[in-house]
Amino acid sequence: MIQTHQLAYRYGAGAELRFPDVNLPQGGVLLLKGPSGSGKSTWLALAAGLLRPAGGSIVVAGQDLGRLQQLATDAWRASAIGFLPQRLHLSEALTVTGNLALAQWAAGVPDNPAAVAQALGALGLADLAARRPSQLSGGQAQRVALARAVLLRPRVILADEPTASLDDVAAGSALDLLAGTAGRLGASLVIATHDARVAAALPHAVVCEMAAAMPAGSNAA
Repeated sequence: MIQTHQLAYRYGAGAELRFPDVNLPQGGVLLLKGPSGSGKSTWLALAAGLLRPAGGSIVVAGQDLGRLQQLATDAWRASAIGFLPQRLHLSEALTVTGNLALAQWAAGVPDNPAAVAQALGALGLADLAARRPSQLSGGQAQRVALARAVLLRPRVILADEPTASLDDVAAGSALDLLAGTAGRLGASLVIATHDARVAAALPHAVVCEMAAAMPAGSNAA
């Protein structure tokens, strides 16, 4: 469940950014639509507790993020949020299995090889477990990043431009994978995108238009 009311953010001394209200039930799909610079990535960072709002309220997975202290926010994020960034940030020094194990370590949870193997198997990656990121195709790397994002069975999955630079077939596969994984977990799915194909592929999604979120002259993402 995600609810926002008069949500706002301010970059330094710049103008205040105001976002449309959102009311997404648990397990729902939300599309943040708009061109680059319209505030989509800022909204995702607010929903992940990486930024604190300058005004209004945001409740994600039952937690009012404006009421959490930083350490509590970090612990909440590790258990509640799965994030799929546009830049996947897979460590070349580690295998596919190692990248997922690193995510467990970063979240402060005990090493659990069985959970890693299960996440890889669910996304068709079991045969790639010993490979390095440079040995993966773009689609395989995206699957690994998604496996890492959902390893701890989050209640919310946030995806930033997951179809960027993908052809129609690959984009359709990526969206099927995201929606299917979220459905399997019962997680809410939020996709930030400027790609018209996303709304066409997910016709039942709630759409939030972000075009008017940013004030003139702002360079926030």
